[in-house]
Amino acid sequence: MHWTLLSRLSISTLQIVGIAVGSPLLLGLMRKIRCRIEGRVGPPIAQPLIEIRKLAKRERIRPEYSSWIFTVAPIVLVATTLILVAITPIFSTGSSWSADLFAVVFLLLIGSVSVALSALDTGTAFGGMGASRAMTVGALAEPALLVALLALSVPAGSSNITTILVRSLYNPEWLVTPERLLALAAFLIVIVAESGRLPVDNPTTHLELTMIHEAMILEYSGIDLALVKLGESMRLVFMLALFGNLFIPWGIATRPGPIYLVIGMLSTAAKVVGLGTLIATVEVGMAKLRLFRVPELMAGAFVLSVLAVVSSLVVR
Repeated sequence: MHWTLLSRLSISTLQIVGIAVGSPLLLGLMRKIRCRIEGRVGPPIAQPLIEIRKLAKRERIRPEYSSWIFTVAPIVLVATTLILVAITPIFSTGSSWSADLFAVVFLLLIGSVSVALSALDTGTAFGGMGASRAMTVGALAEPALLVALLALSVPAGSSNITTILVRSLYNPEWLVTPERLLALAAFLIVIVAESGRLPVDNPTTHLELTMIHEAMILEYSGIDLALVKLGESMRLVFMLALFGNLFIPWGIATRPGPIYLVIGMLSTAAKVVGLGTLIATVEVGMAKLRLFRVPELMAGAFVLSVLAVVSSLVVR
């Protein structure tokens, strides 16, 4: 059975709606889990969604001497994330529009660079500091991610995500090979770094001298800040969903039909919630690394990804 154009468009739209609504809820769930472990009640799970709605209704204020870069950056961040969600097989392989792993990295990088440029565009000290730190982390994380994805594409003989998923389902022994496990560890470290989670960054901090991502968006308000927060939460859920499908591909719909699609949605949601719960639980007992220790963590991720590639080439 072949996927029709209408079914592909429908699945892509469903993925966009699901990720857009579900990503703030995942952040709320992660906050709730941390609060419960720490012995606090915490805000409701829907609190991030409520905050985004409130921000969208508030007045937009922009720095006096900022340029069009500051205005366009939130739109670019959300747009690139929406493109990723639309073309990548998340609920079903029918949404894949020739999604390539290296194209995914490129689009993620565009979103990160746009936010960093907007922070520099304001001309503030904290904006420049946050952008410099974010680009330092990104320059170390992106090579590790590229090499880790290369290790995943070698056994499948393709960097197309759908091809990797389908061939992994037909060859389940690939999922426990050394290169797969090494790439898994490197990919997880990159997700933590790219999403600004502990120990790389503290998303709840209010100390200007220690923040990275928050320092870049201090000048945003209103709908602009709402877009930035939505885009960042969508990026986190997207990377967790991609991680879950690449390393645990069972459940994703590989055939047309509403039943398969519902199963794919539920399985992806379970993977994302499970990974989010794991990250939130580990963060409770973890402190933020000093900035000069972050390159060591990223270097470790790069070494793991290189070992994954070497292992995949030697074994085969």
